[in-house]
Amino acid sequence: MGETVIPLADLRYAAPVPAIPAVLAPADGLLADRLGRPLHDLRISVTDRCNFRCSYCMPKEVFDRDYVFLPQPSLLSFEEITRLARIFVGHGVRKLRLTGGEPLLRKHLEGLIEMLAQLRTPDGQALDLTLTTNGSVLARKARALAAAGLKRITVSLDALDDTVFRRMNDVDFPVAEVLRGIEAAQAAGLGPIKVNMVVKRGTNDHEIEAMAAHFRHSGIVLRFIEYMDVGASNGWRMDEVLPSAEVLARLRARWPMQSLSAAAPGETAERWAYADGAGEIGLISSVTQAFCRDCNRARLSTEGKLFMCLFASGGHDLRALLRGGRSDEEISSALGALWAARDDRYSELRGQGQVAAAERRVEMHYIGG
Repeated sequence: MGETVIPLADLRYAAPVPAIPAVLAPADGLLADRLGRPLHDLRISVTDRCNFRCSYCMPKEVFDRDYVFLPQPSLLSFEEITRLARIFVGHGVRKLRLTGGEPLLRKHLEGLIEMLAQLRTPDGQALDLTLTTNGSVLARKARALAAAGLKRITVSLDALDDTVFRRMNDVDFPVAEVLRGIEAAQAAGLGPIKVNMVVKRGTNDHEIEAMAAHFRHSGIVLRFIEYMDVGASNGWRMDEVLPSAEVLARLRARWPMQSLSAAAPGETAERWAYADGAGEIGLISSVTQAFCRDCNRARLSTEGKLFMCLFASGGHDLRALLRGGRSDEEISSALGALWAARDDRYSELRGQGQVAAAERRVEMHYIGG
């Protein structure tokens, strides 16, 4: 491995084990961090592997044939993931999102989905169980995912033009296969479907209008995401960020649009609807319009490290508690203490010029988006 992956190795293998409070506090679903933010969403990475090499996430120059991914024994088992998810639900989590890497590369993932689909909130409600995928194998898996209990799906798609798409995924994968996967997900009832487009100025921003035109009248919500400085290996530069305000201006120049209210507290996307009833789009602007103050998400890595922020510089080793014989009550109290101490607001501080340029951060493929 090259030098650029050393910080990630440190983050993976040197995370501290959370302390167990002397007095075990029962989970009551009312957790709040130092900024008063509740815990509502848990994003669970089920693999650090991906079959794409998108430059903004897993550039081939770093994640090459010599890159060492996590060995199988290091990964959380489905039973361990489900146990932790149950504990998180006790603390107020109502939405579970499976991520990667590419989550559909994890063998027998349908088994995990079946287990998570059985979880219930204290008042007996089912959870919002969803998954984010690059869509590469979705066409052959969509029906089984739905049958296992998956509710919704989000597909990452950065261009409709096949040449642009192949260049961005950097493994020469055709866009037609991803579109076929989206159609299969619709047919399987995995909806409403969302499609995420990461916009890089000078790379795929000329595809904005084409993407919007394609997904109008489809029932699919297209979301435009500002290119973010996640991790330390994607060569992020501010001049490659196309602000969401410019994306919206381009769209409104072609189609009249109306602002919509947020779908839920802590929602990351600013919603806009086509005035002619053709559907809606979303704008995720974590670079130019930080939404840290409403962030209610925690992230669990594939080997059981808990990260409180997408831009975190460190995590907490929950796997050590699972495999160290700790009880659910002990793990729950440790989790409560961790969340109560949370004060992460990286994007907000970045916008204020208060982030050190050399600060290391965990890579996106390791904890999902």
